Amino acid sequence: MRTKTTLFSILLILILLIGCKPNNEKNNSIEGIWKSIGYGKILKIDTNSYEYFDTTDISCLPAKEGDISEVKNTMQISNDTLTVKRGFSKYRYVRVNEFPEICQQNLKDKKDITYNFEVFANTFENHYAYLDLNNVNWDSLYKNSKNKINSKSTELDLYLVMEDMIESLKDNHGSIEPTDEIYELAENQIQSEIEDVETEELKEYGDFEIAGIVADYYLKEDLTKDSWLIKWGNMENNVGYIQIKTMFLYADLSLNESLVKENGFVSTYMDAFDSLDFEKQISKEVAGISKLMDTIMEDLKKTRHIIIDVRFNGGGQDVVALEILRRFNIDRKQIAVKKARHNNHYTKNTPIYLESAKNPYTKPVYLLTSQQSASATDMMALSSMELNNLKRIGSHTNGAISDALQKTLPNGWFFSVSNEIYTDKNNKIYENIGVPVHYELNYPDDRQTFFRSVANDLEKDKKNILNAINELQNE
Repeated sequence: MRTKTTLFSILLILILLIGCKPNNEKNNSIEGIWKSIGYGKILKIDTNSYEYFDTTDISCLPAKEGDISEVKNTMQISNDTLTVKRGFSKYRYVRVNEFPEICQQNLKDKKDITYNFEVFANTFENHYAYLDLNNVNWDSLYKNSKNKINSKSTELDLYLVMEDMIESLKDNHGSIEPTDEIYELAENQIQSEIEDVETEELKEYGDFEIAGIVADYYLKEDLTKDSWLIKWGNMENNVGYIQIKTMFLYADLSLNESLVKENGFVSTYMDAFDSLDFEKQISKEVAGISKLMDTIMEDLKKTRHIIIDVRFNGGGQDVVALEILRRFNIDRKQIAVKKARHNNHYTKNTPIYLESAKNPYTKPVYLLTSQQSASATDMMALSSMELNNLKRIGSHTNGAISDALQKTLPNGWFFSVSNEIYTDKNNKIYENIGVPVHYELNYPDDRQTFFRSVANDLEKDKKNILNAINELQNE
């Protein structure tokens, strides 16, 4: 009798163990349906593929898909929470039992003006992180904007309303990208409204153009090679100078030369870049700038001090900015914290660290910034606050520090919203106000006015910088 009971007990235990095994495997598997904490995304993972969907309260749109092998190494599961890592960012997802019903419904008329407006507005209502900071009354802005849309509204009307909303929100990374046709119509309408106003014909400079003019004037010995995005070399008195035009475009993508000639470098580059999965985008950008910085630091290692000029740099990838800055960092340190808007709260804080270099440059470094130093360049300036051997000269940065949350409307237009809050280690926010300098040169706020003030007197510009350095050294 005891033998029979024992056998029965063993069989029961085996049955229970076997029955539990599939559930445990499921809980530890990345396969399934995942809902993001913040960011408005659904992630569907099968055995061999993944697919992202952008969601609002009223929409669910396919965003990106690919082979699971492309992104599997960036994913980690713990306690039924999936963490997806991209650069220093971590995006968290919780498992849901089934594909959301809204994602299974047939999409309404993709061109419907009112529906597209509502998707756009709902995204900003749920994710824009600076309503309070910018003193925006969302309910009033939404109602006033919605009243401009009716059954007779055109796509041009929709675009202009969205542009007005973004301007009212003061969203530094907010943008809307319609079709070329709609954009041209909007530009023509704006031009027709101002053509009666007489304006003085003044020279206008592009960011890269003015940066190149300044670098050519500053450099006594140009050591630049294999790059048109960064110029470096020596000024008088063994002072090193690095002119950084942008914080992206550094990946080696083996671009087709005929396509580059036909469509231009940036357009061809972005087409190739967008075809990569997130992990490769980050790794290739970092690899490209890292290789370049190895050469630059070797060339400038014997200088008295180094000037890094990012006054005309509109941004790019944060990881590129930090890869450059770490060459002046002696040990790993936390330099910032970020969190994302999630409903009426925020996601978990993500600490951001600046890695160290094997042989860092520890002599004085002077970072030149202006109101045109934006986005990833803001991030470089924010991070530089933790480097004791670095001082900032010029004027405060732009203050566009949040990442741009990229979204797509039902009609296919792309748009973005600032959904994250970056702070320094003391929880101070620099969005809008920008990162301050140690030595103020009071640059004009207006972009072209600033560019012309530099270009019209390059010697004065250089002397102002050198005088500022001299005063900082004598403090």
